[in-house]
Order: sequence, then structure tokens, then C-alpha cells
Amino acid sequence: MVLGPSVLYGVALVALVLTLARRASSPESKALDRVTRTYLVGIALQCLHFIEEFVAGFQLSAPQFLGLVSWSDEFFVILNLTWIALWVVSAVGLRANLRIAFFPAWFFAVAMIGNVLWHPLLSLATGGYFPGLFTSPFVGGIGVVLFARLWTLTGRSGQAFDESRS
Repeated sequence: MVLGPSVLYGVALVALVLTLARRASSPESKALDRVTRTYLVGIALQCLHFIEEFVAGFQLSAPQFLGLVSWSDEFFVILNLTWIALWVVSAVGLRANLRIAFFPAWFFAVAMIGNVLWHPLLSLATGGYFPGLFTSPFVGGIGVVLFARLWTLTGRSGQAFDESRS
């Protein structure tokens, strides 16, 4: 169970680097609102993606593809619901411009972009449908939009909130 979601460790590292290297360059509420709304739409799409994966047996197919033991339904549901809860709480933190809240948001954006790549590649590798394929373009698309909006909202840490340098 530790090795199964190991690709997420790389996603977490990328999110951590982005969180530490960038911060909101303007506490403007309209920009934060726009990012937060995009994030919440993404979380809703991820819920649909999770349902497709669960119903189609991602918890069995993905570990087996990697040569690992299948995940239990309980593990897969708890893993996904925990992330969804964290992302929702993070959306509240984003709205308040809390730097720590940007880590789950960056993680989400990068992971969703990964979904649009991984699911089609897994389908090609297995020669057919791979659980999550149908909703992966939607979560991937929102991931790209969220990443771009986060990138626009944030600047390098040394430039945060310093309008005089522009």
C-alpha cells in the first residue's frame, strides 16, 4: 500500500517546491476568488473521477499493473476521501491567503495534469479501457487551468507583496 501511490510522492515534491518558491504576489480578493472557484470546480470533477475509478476497479487494476498487491476498497476510498477533505479545507485557506493552503492546491493541480497523461497511457499499455480514462480529460483540463491561475497569482517568494519592484 505504501508503494502503490508512490507516484504521488513525486507530485508532493513538486507541490512543495512550488509552495516554497512562490507565494501570492497580491492579496487581491478577486484573484484569490478566481483561483478558489477553479479549485472547487476541480474538486467536484475529481469526485466524479474518483467514482469512475472506484466503480471500474482502479484499486485493483493500478496496483496489479505495477506488480503490486491490489488495494482494498476501504483503503482506496479512505485515501480519496481524505484528499478530497484536505482539498476542501485548503480552498478555505486559499481564500484567506494562507501560504500553507497552497501546498494542497499545487498538489491538486499537478496531480490532475498527471491524470490526463497517465490514464490514456495506461489504457494504451493495457490494450483497452483503464479505470478513470473517461473523466481524466476533465480533471486534466481543470488541472491545467488551476496551475496557470496559481502561477499567475503567485510570484517568486522574494517578490511576494512587493509591488515596488515591478
